[in-house]
Amino acid sequence: MRTTAQQFLAAWESGDAAKAASLTDNATKAGTQLVSYKRGLHTTSLTLTGKQATGFRVPFSVRTRLDYGGQKTTWTYDSSLTVERGGDGRAVVKWAPSVLYPKLTTGQSVVAAPVGAPPVKVVDRAGKELTAAQYPSLTGILSQLRDRYGARMHGTPGTEIRVRNADGSAAQVLGVLSRGKPGKPLPSTIDAGLQAEAEKDVKSQGPDASVVAVQPSTGDVLAVAMAPAKGFDKAFQGTYAPGSTFKVITAATLLDSGKFTPSTPLNCPQYFSYGGLTFHNVDKMKIEHATLAMDFEASCNTAFMSTAQAQPDGAVENEAREVFGLGLTWSTGVPSFDGSVPTTSGASKAMTYIGQGKVLVSPLDMASVAATAKAGVFHQPVIVPASVDNRQLAQAPRRMSASSEASLRELMRLTARQGTAAPVIGGLSGDVGAKTGTAEVDGRQKPNSWFVAYRGDVAAAAVVPGSGEGYKFAGKIVTAVLAAS
Repeated sequence: MRTTAQQFLAAWESGDAAKAASLTDNATKAGTQLVSYKRGLHTTSLTLTGKQATGFRVPFSVRTRLDYGGQKTTWTYDSSLTVERGGDGRAVVKWAPSVLYPKLTTGQSVVAAPVGAPPVKVVDRAGKELTAAQYPSLTGILSQLRDRYGARMHGTPGTEIRVRNADGSAAQVLGVLSRGKPGKPLPSTIDAGLQAEAEKDVKSQGPDASVVAVQPSTGDVLAVAMAPAKGFDKAFQGTYAPGSTFKVITAATLLDSGKFTPSTPLNCPQYFSYGGLTFHNVDKMKIEHATLAMDFEASCNTAFMSTAQAQPDGAVENEAREVFGLGLTWSTGVPSFDGSVPTTSGASKAMTYIGQGKVLVSPLDMASVAATAKAGVFHQPVIVPASVDNRQLAQAPRRMSASSEASLRELMRLTARQGTAAPVIGGLSGDVGAKTGTAEVDGRQKPNSWFVAYRGDVAAAAVVPGSGEGYKFAGKIVTAVLAAS
């Protein structure tokens, strides 16, 4: 029996699969799997060393040299075989896939194979490398960029030895041949300095905060951060009611209608009824002899909801899509939630006007809204320049009128300097505009804190779920990010 084991190992080692298979109790299966082993691993040579037998079991060591895609390496492990008497009384090796590798079961094989996409070196807008270690909030985004752009940047994928199931699916990884090599650096729109600031600021308002900063003149994403830093990308893909920050879009709708200017009288009562429901302001606030500008800077819900009576169904929703780009299909370079503002009627329509009801957005969406308000035209946000892969960016069908643009920026300036946003951003120098938001969420005792603002050519939006008023929590994040810009 020892002789049979030695002969089998010698034949396998020499590459004579047919002879080795003939020494087993199933020459057909053994022959096929021995050949598959060599081809699957790209074996160039094999050394098999028998050890002391225990009964009919013969342990042996395997040292196989591989050359896969120019990656040369050696893989060693221990295995064993069992010798038994065949039907003709001849000593044969009892064949099983586990002879090739101990953990193999029926239908499985071992192969050398590439590991996903090639690695990619992602750099910021100034050419500085961005790593997950230094910028933890980018962990998921960097992984997504590797999957999408690793091969495009001509990187070399890593390779590994792994078990392959009968259906071709990958199973256990047995060894790593190479880690892969990045190709050309992948440019991103991130500003490393602003990214570092955003990472710090969300931590201070955690544990569920997120912020995105965008350049209004281009749509370039300058920073994206969240707490905790790893996990679901709520900054790009989260879905939240935006609360009163959505009044930026409602105000734009009113201004574009030609029926309103900042000085247009617009009552701000304690209560307002519409669609069978009665609504009220925070602390049942009211403003005597109010104008649109006064309502915006004080964030009067009843005033904005009352304008639903004067606007046709779909007016605000169309403005959100056609001017601000929400609900279009964005191609940022990584997955993103691009906003949902469905057309409604009745009470739901009134709730849409203050960013509640069925309106859903991400922080990325609201950073873009603030950027559009500043620029006057929608530039679809990107984190990888479109020139890298010539992808088509979303285009808004129209833009605000020149007078609407100027009026909307004036409303946001007033809010930043003397309105609800003033306690946090009022002292920031430069061309500053802002809007606060406090979004009620069913089942939560405290509302979501929202804040959107711009300063010069940087716009940002932040949300801190379950915290409280917009300026107290999200406002601190946005103000700090803009102050650093």
